[in-house]
Amino acid sequence: MSGRVVIETKGLLFDNDGVIVSSIASVNRCWRKWAAHYGVPNADEFVIEHGTRAIDVMTKLVPGIDVAEGMKLIEDMELADVADLEVLPGVRKLLESLPMDRWAIVSSATWRLLVGRLEVAKLPVPERIISGDRVVNGKPHPEPYLRGAELIHEAPKDCVVIEDAPSGVRAGIEAGCRVLGVLGTHSAEELRAAGVSWVVETLECVRAEVVEGGLRLTVDAL
Repeated sequence: MSGRVVIETKGLLFDNDGVIVSSIASVNRCWRKWAAHYGVPNADEFVIEHGTRAIDVMTKLVPGIDVAEGMKLIEDMELADVADLEVLPGVRKLLESLPMDRWAIVSSATWRLLVGRLEVAKLPVPERIISGDRVVNGKPHPEPYLRGAELIHEAPKDCVVIEDAPSGVRAGIEAGCRVLGVLGTHSAEELRAAGVSWVVETLECVRAEVVEGGLRLTVDAL
């Protein structure tokens, strides 16, 4: 659906990297170093599938890996490489307009990495977070967004997921949420193919108003 759209919702479930902040360059640099450390072939060309948990990436790349060691290494690398981390357009204004009990972050990143990125960006750390190391099944499984909806005490059908990656879009849809796609890491065509209801160029195109029982979003959709 394109043009100006008004959406009634009880709450918002945000992905983090690619939606709230962008650290894609850091992610690619660090994962190539990590892959080289573990002797992964063609490590200097490795590109991580955006929106996938680190534990799922590393166990696929290095079967039998000491997961705790591998996780600490990639976390340390990414937390040290934040010079070009940026807050994406429209994010600060949108988050400032939301009551804290009406939104959560649902990310494939670990808790430590997620909070570290928010602190570097000087963004509010929400009371409600579902991180990749606090679920059994990562995206595209629906568990993360089902857990996110539980955190804000709303039914998934009454929540809007905001995502930039097809794996996250599929997770939101499988959880029973409506999904708003944001451009950045994937094209509008890829997001629509994954099943989003709306696509925006940036979160500057989304405005939230508190209404009785929830939120009203005004969205300038592509």
